[in-house]
Amino acid sequence: MLSTEELKQYQPAADLLKDRVILVTGAGDGIGKAVAKACAACGATVILLGKTIKKLEAVYDEIEDAGGPQPAIYPLNLEGATAKDYDDVAENIRQEFGRLDGLVNNAAWVGALTPFKMYDPELWGRVITANLHGPFLLTRACLPLLEAAEDPAIVFSSQDCDKAYWGAFGAAKGAQDSMMKILAAEYSGDYPMRVNSIDTGPARTNLRVMNYPGEDPDTLPRPEVFAPAYVYLLGPDAGNTRGMDIKLYD
Repeated sequence: MLSTEELKQYQPAADLLKDRVILVTGAGDGIGKAVAKACAACGATVILLGKTIKKLEAVYDEIEDAGGPQPAIYPLNLEGATAKDYDDVAENIRQEFGRLDGLVNNAAWVGALTPFKMYDPELWGRVITANLHGPFLLTRACLPLLEAAEDPAIVFSSQDCDKAYWGAFGAAKGAQDSMMKILAAEYSGDYPMRVNSIDTGPARTNLRVMNYPGEDPDTLPRPEVFAPAYVYLLGPDAGNTRGMDIKLYD
């Protein structure tokens, strides 16, 4: 595995993900958009999953304009999707592409920053569903396809936010880290599947702006800076790297 500094400098080969199919959630904006474009630039067919069709269409056009393989769009709101909806995602991938080589669980929704005792119970459930239950259901539905791939990988976008006022989002991200480690342990034997997570730290994304309104976003690195690290974990260069929560900040 590369060191953090090496990961920051990593430049994947142009054909590193050639002929692979990669599903990216939250692909319409921020880190998800940057990762989707980087995967396509390395030859992957990218499935763009998100809740805002207009944003997904814009990413689709950017990938095609750059000469990448034709991507696919899959509109889905993780907050309201059912177990069957996720099973349908996997079945549609199987029918359309016949394979799935990588899954990036990146979509995130903070909901609210508020004191624990004032947290609205209904909002708590919605945030947990979007950030924990949804990724669980999607990953579970996609595992049979990933198990059939020669070099499958799952990457979670993590965040160190078990801090005051982060409420359901902080709890969900903590549990998501545990889910990653459980998966990595279960797939450390017979199945050659890499399961890891990346914590980019502060980045110039709309999610960051919404929750840090007093911060100057121009002082933060753009999402594209972090995309190669995701490509690394999705591709063969990562080897047997498993169960790692990689932090790309000091």
